[in-house]
Parts: sequence; structure tokens; C-alpha cells
Amino acid sequence: PPPLPTTSSTMFEKTLNDLVTGIRSHKRDTALFISQNIAEIKTELQSPDFFTKSNALQKLTFLQSMGYTMSWAAFAAVEVMSSPRFALKRVGYLAACQGLDQPDR
Repeated sequence: PPPLPTTSSTMFEKTLNDLVTGIRSHKRDTALFISQNIAEIKTELQSPDFFTKSNALQKLTFLQSMGYTMSWAAFAAVEVMSSPRFALKRVGYLAACQGLDQPDR
């Protein structure tokens, strides 16, 4: 199995818990806070580290449940699905199920 991420690579990343806490504490400017976090998530998804991508996908699936789209992150979900770690694979499969839009027939 690949090594766990180092403390320095994950020290400044926000977790899902940080995102939820931040949304609750930014009552007046929630949209601005979320848009800033989506920008951070987009940069996290470009990381070669599966753990970083998995963390970003967790946050995106939460935001998707709030009504934000995450279809633009479909390839990142497929990448995380290919991780050798089961816990990360599970996040990738969840993101793929929730985030991949089916066109209306």
C-alpha cells in the first residue's frame, strides 16, 4: 500500500468537518465562503496524492447535497476509485454515484 500522507502535505487542507463548521459560522456570507472553498477544492483535485483528492471529493459530495454541482469533478472521482486503499476507493465510488449526471432521456 502507498504511504500515508505526511503532516506537511495535509497540514493546511480543510477537512469536511472544517467545511461544515465554516458554513455554519458564515451565516451572512455563506455563498462567498462556499465559492472560496470550491476554488480550494479545485486545486486539491489537481494533486497527485490520492488522500488529498479523496478529502476534496468528500467536501464536494457534501456541497452536492446542498445543491451545488460537482459534475466537473467526475474524472477525479474515477481517479480516486483506482486507489489501492479501500477507504479512498469508497469515497471515489460515492462521489461517482452522486456526482455523475445522467442526461434526461
